[in-house]
Amino acid sequence: MGRTMENHQKLAEKLTILNGRGNGVLIRMNYIKKICADAKLRPSILTDKTMEPAIKYITKKFPNIDFRGTQSLTSIQRQKSEVMEATTSYYDSFLDVIEFRDHVYELLNTIDASQCFFNIAINFDFTKSYLDLIITYTSVIVTLARIDEKKALVGMFNCAHEMTKGSSDPSYPRLSQMFVEYEHPWKKLTEEFGPHTKSVTAALLSLRMIYPRRNLPVEQWRSAQLLSLLNASATMLDPACCDTMACEYLSLDVIERWIVIGFLLCHSSLNSNPSSQELWKMALRSGLYVTIIRDELLNIHKVSEDLFDSIKGYGKRVADIKECRDHALANSGALHRERRHFLRGALKELVTVLEDEPGLLGPKALFVFMALSFSRDEVQWLVRHSENMPKIKTPEDYIDNQMAELLFHMEKLKGLIRKHHYVVQRYHIQYLAQFDALVLNDTIQVLERTQRSISTYSASSVTVLISKEEFDFRAVRLDWLRLQAYTSVNKAPLPIKDYPDLAKVMNMIQFHTKMVDATEELLRETSDVSILCFYPRLFEKMFCQNIDETTMKRYLMAFPSVCSSFHWCGHPLCPEEVKKRSLRLCVTFLEQIAKQASTIMLEICAEQCNLNDQLLPKQFSEAISAARHRKQKKAVPKKGEVQKEKPGAESLRKDRTITTNMDKMHLMLTEICSSYSLCSNILVYEHTIVPTEFLSSHLEARLSEIIVRMAHYNQSTQEIARPSELVAGVRSYAASLQTLPNYVNVDVVRLLKSVLLQQTQPLDSRGAPTITNLYTNWYLESLLRLASNSLVVHCPAMQCFVNQISDNDPAFQAEEFSDISELRALAELLGAYGLKFLSENLMWHITSQISELKKLVVENMDVLVQMRNNFEEVEEMANLKRRLTGGDSLLKRMTIIGVILSFRSMAQDCLKEVTLSVFEMASAAGMSCDVDPALVSAIRSMQTDNMSIEEEYKLSCLLLVFIAVSLPNLALDPNSCYSREHGGHNNNIHCLALAINQVASAMLTVQNKNIEQHLKEFLLLASSALLQMGQNVESKNRESIYLLLHMVNSHHCH
Repeated sequence: MGRTMENHQKLAEKLTILNGRGNGVLIRMNYIKKICADAKLRPSILTDKTMEPAIKYITKKFPNIDFRGTQSLTSIQRQKSEVMEATTSYYDSFLDVIEFRDHVYELLNTIDASQCFFNIAINFDFTKSYLDLIITYTSVIVTLARIDEKKALVGMFNCAHEMTKGSSDPSYPRLSQMFVEYEHPWKKLTEEFGPHTKSVTAALLSLRMIYPRRNLPVEQWRSAQLLSLLNASATMLDPACCDTMACEYLSLDVIERWIVIGFLLCHSSLNSNPSSQELWKMALRSGLYVTIIRDELLNIHKVSEDLFDSIKGYGKRVADIKECRDHALANSGALHRERRHFLRGALKELVTVLEDEPGLLGPKALFVFMALSFSRDEVQWLVRHSENMPKIKTPEDYIDNQMAELLFHMEKLKGLIRKHHYVVQRYHIQYLAQFDALVLNDTIQVLERTQRSISTYSASSVTVLISKEEFDFRAVRLDWLRLQAYTSVNKAPLPIKDYPDLAKVMNMIQFHTKMVDATEELLRETSDVSILCFYPRLFEKMFCQNIDETTMKRYLMAFPSVCSSFHWCGHPLCPEEVKKRSLRLCVTFLEQIAKQASTIMLEICAEQCNLNDQLLPKQFSEAISAARHRKQKKAVPKKGEVQKEKPGAESLRKDRTITTNMDKMHLMLTEICSSYSLCSNILVYEHTIVPTEFLSSHLEARLSEIIVRMAHYNQSTQEIARPSELVAGVRSYAASLQTLPNYVNVDVVRLLKSVLLQQTQPLDSRGAPTITNLYTNWYLESLLRLASNSLVVHCPAMQCFVNQISDNDPAFQAEEFSDISELRALAELLGAYGLKFLSENLMWHITSQISELKKLVVENMDVLVQMRNNFEEVEEMANLKRRLTGGDSLLKRMTIIGVILSFRSMAQDCLKEVTLSVFEMASAAGMSCDVDPALVSAIRSMQTDNMSIEEEYKLSCLLLVFIAVSLPNLALDPNSCYSREHGGHNNNIHCLALAINQVASAMLTVQNKNIEQHLKEFLLLASSALLQMGQNVESKNRESIYLLLHMVNSHHCH
């Protein structure tokens, strides 16, 4: 191929390379412009206050900057190495522009000298590459002219270079001259392209057959049933093909950019050629802006008017521009709105048919890429016009509350192509071998008589097409581009314009080869909406508009899914441009979708919880009261009084069309969960994002908050919900959440386990208090505090706490929070870990009391030692007892310990079927032990280095003595009366029995002493003291204290 086409001067290769390079230079220029205009991203060298005089001086004197004899550049002199380092990358980027411009000049002159033939319908790739190069070069120059800081950056670099190396940079004169020349870019560009007018105009006029057909009003689309596979069912299996395959999915935005900018550069044909004028006007009427790059736009009417105003003899063209602008303002918004509306329906039908019959993707692949291209064009048009909305009477034309649906169907079509790529590939492999190769072979027969070299290329192409082992057709496509360039030059041996049949066949074959090995490249070409990445505010606004529409909720996943294709717009010359922005937008959208889905789901749960609350026993008090008075005449409801509805009344409906709030919420949940079916994960650069995980995270966080809120804890009034009520609420929420997998694939079991397990800890994963924290605080600060003051009594007979009878109304009924059912509910909520935390807090209070008991023992140590040795001497004991201080405080503190241990024992008894570990955690698991291991551990942790084991042992013995000789004091308290109903004493002293046994056993276990021996000693001392009490006539509750001693003996385990 290389030997046969020596005269084509490698035009194809140069066009391909320069287009790729030019696109990178353009992206780099745009990035420099953006970061220089952004206060957060602006180079530090431009924001340094010390550099301001130098920047002003350089900008004013540019390009002829006097580096000597001025104080303005002192700051650069001091930091010349830092300045060079900071500006080198920008300087090199501007040099890339010069290099690119030089090569473009050379190539355009070569093409003009070769008098190349251009026709988009015949030599499509050659013509497209030529027009793309012109537009890219123009865009680079226009973007360069918009960089305000370019002079400062280049001037600072050159100053630092001269100060460092003693001379200016060799490229500085050319670079500075280019900046000066392009101060007014359009004027200079029109001068440059004057010699190229003939070639450019010829290429543009070849669009006359393509552009009007692509720019039809939507009424003609409908009448032709565009993109419909069902309008002619008899030909559904026929392959979709035409003479201009590639033109059918060519971007309308690209075509309009070619026309508008092309005729701006080569405007002389507008006055001399009516066809040029007609094509130009049509492009001007279609909109107000064309894209230069990213979010850089060109106001086509303003730029055209300003340019033609300065050129003599263009008054009529200025009038045409104004007329076209008025037409665009009046009609273009409505035209494109109707197109989007049509495309939503057309794409939905296409997706439905192809999902049902994916085999049609083979013959109808062209329809898919046309649909994607048309939709992409409308998205891009709306984006660039919505961000710069003109002042018109119908602004709603530039707002689309249904954009999600169009993007969703685009993502669906892309997904179908990727999913069924093998179907598309296999179909076109057979098509190439069994049809295209035969047609091309017939064409070769004609070529052999005229041009052997061309027929040799065609024959080699046939060989490749019929080879079923070779699925890489890139070489075939590149050779076809070379052939186009070779046959398009003047006096070519085989002018391609004389052989349109060859061009049509090869253009069709090129499309078919792309279906085999380049579908991803074609998807990028036809469905790239990465422009949205550069309009983040508008993109997020579109999302917010769509999320508020109930019918659009099922399509919302299209927004984060689109972010996965933003990498298409990246370029190696500017790799840092898109990455973070894409990820941020994707995560933002997924967060918002998950937030709304979780809100709807939890509202359904709350409504169901309210319905379940109506079935709780407490709700039937009124019904029970009415049943007791059934024989009485039913009272007539007072005027205005609404009778309370019975549970289930909400399900009674006379008309099914009447929708309840629950119906609406279920509908919204169905709609928004349907969007999760679009994709199971989204790949944004190297990040794999799972949308359902966002939903799980939101549900987990919200459910934790709701469970805590359902506890109704009020710290100021010490109010809290009964554990059984909270359990009922949690069960209701759990039951409702179990229906969520019917809508979306979420692991609800894992979610509930995670939430409920976090609630067994004092703080959840976000650091917020849990119900374990709340209920622990409430039982300690409310119930047990009142029990410590004997306002609440421990009732062994009923295994709960009850309120004492008093004149004041109690803040709560103790039995409603401490009976077996409530404590079982508490154990179910808190679990073994939560009860362990509760136990640790209880133990902290117990150890605090034991510390105070030790202090009392130390204060009375001498007396207690004597009493221990002389307990049989009645008179001596009486005298020693009068010397004791703090006896009542001792008994009070021991009673508090007993109350706490009694409550802990009740809670432990309610924890069943939970196992944690052996012995040390046995009590937390609900298993009974002779000696409380938690209490042993707490007392062991109290030991200090200041006191030996023997001293601790002595204190333990004397504490038992102190308690034993103080027991008779309880008989003097009128509240020490024993209550048969409660099974205990009214001042909770029956809890002393448990306290004495548990504390003594724990302390002696820590000290490794004989528990039985010391408790016998305690009973001996206590019995002696109580016998002596019998002689005291003031002791009215002697029998109650005798019962207490019996309880102590009964609790003794050894």
